[in-house]
Amino acid sequence: MTQSGDNHTNRRRFMQTAGAATLFGAMAANRVHGEDKDIGTVQLALVGCGGRGGGAAVDALSVSNAPTRIVAMADVFEHRVEQSYSALKNHFAATPTKVAVSRDHQYVGFDAYRKAMDVLNPGDIVILATPLAFRWVMYEYAIEKGLNVFMEKPVIADGPSAKRMLELAKKADEKNLKCGVGLMVRHCRGRQELHERIQNGEIGDIITMRAYRMHGPVATCFSERKPEGKPEVMWQIERFHSFIWASGGLFSDFYVHQIDETSWMKNSWPVKAQALGGRHFRGDYVDQNFDAYAVEYTYKDGSKLFFDGRTMLGCHNDMSSTVHGSKGSAIVSTSGHTPGRVRIFSGQTQNRREVVWAYPQPEKNPYQLEWDDLVDAVINDKPYNEVPRGVEASLATSMGRMAAHTGQEITFEQMLNCPHEFAPNVAKLTADGPAPVMPDEDGKYPWPMPGVTRETEYPV
Repeated sequence: MTQSGDNHTNRRRFMQTAGAATLFGAMAANRVHGEDKDIGTVQLALVGCGGRGGGAAVDALSVSNAPTRIVAMADVFEHRVEQSYSALKNHFAATPTKVAVSRDHQYVGFDAYRKAMDVLNPGDIVILATPLAFRWVMYEYAIEKGLNVFMEKPVIADGPSAKRMLELAKKADEKNLKCGVGLMVRHCRGRQELHERIQNGEIGDIITMRAYRMHGPVATCFSERKPEGKPEVMWQIERFHSFIWASGGLFSDFYVHQIDETSWMKNSWPVKAQALGGRHFRGDYVDQNFDAYAVEYTYKDGSKLFFDGRTMLGCHNDMSSTVHGSKGSAIVSTSGHTPGRVRIFSGQTQNRREVVWAYPQPEKNPYQLEWDDLVDAVINDKPYNEVPRGVEASLATSMGRMAAHTGQEITFEQMLNCPHEFAPNVAKLTADGPAPVMPDEDGKYPWPMPGVTRETEYPV
């Protein structure tokens, strides 16, 4: 399953190079399909060969903590496997042994993830970079195989999947498997110091937070109709940002970062959300997204996070996060994910004269740092499972999305316990379908109608 990721240059790119430390030494003696492994080498499999998965593989193969080698790749699209393999070979032309994916270890199809994981030994790493609908299915198999996992965010889009993932995380802990989730800002050293300073009271009590992600249309949202003869399921996976079942829509896939990083500064998840949103100059667009969202998140103490998202041409662009406290304020993200250029101000206007602390520049890339931390946990056998936190961040994000799509106030508990499962048969999905959603006679898919469809995010 391909997940190409967003268009931001610094998209999540790092692969967990981890195996349980108790298995690390044993891996050296193992063989893979009759082929000797290098001493201490951590083998990798990439499941989901789009841009995001390919970037993760590059970073996985670039870590200095342990030698890594990719030995298997999988996707539902053959051209994705071929393109990603070729790009990796070219990138590592100077160290060709890092990319050791023979032709018979390049798998295509809905069962390809199993075949790729079967190439690995217990304690090796699988990168899950597919659309999120498939996350729990593949995570379950990885745990069964005794594999460490790096999975892309977001990890869920609905309540039933959230509950499954939380249970699977417990099983992973029982087997001492290390699991990373691609919310890389949490690994930024500047944001970590900012978080510590905020918790120490340097800006007082947090009262209000603001976050923005406003830019042009998302690449895989589309106006064209499905070509004659192309399977509906494959069409939708290829354009996963357009479908809530596959990605949580652009809201979940793009906005989870800002919602997560501000909630981290607050040290709390919001308890409820109310929101606005709508489709404006959509023309013939047939996807399920709104092109403008405005969410008011409320935390237990009454403080607020105001989040604005927009994907429209010709409008003001902004991608930043800000925290306001009773004694000052702080910038969490200045413009994009990296560099954060975090700063603390004595006042609320955040002009240069008010700066009282700023993290030194240049910063290390958080996409790399998240993998440094993960590898450290593996090598030194530290507890490491980011899945529960990834589920919570995904739930908080989904809560705002559902509030906008239904026009109702939605609580965290309501989102967790909402029975609407977007892709209930995803474990048995094939190219022939049936697809989780279907178009009408005009080729348009069911989109949210706030105040009309109130119990689910779109007509079912």
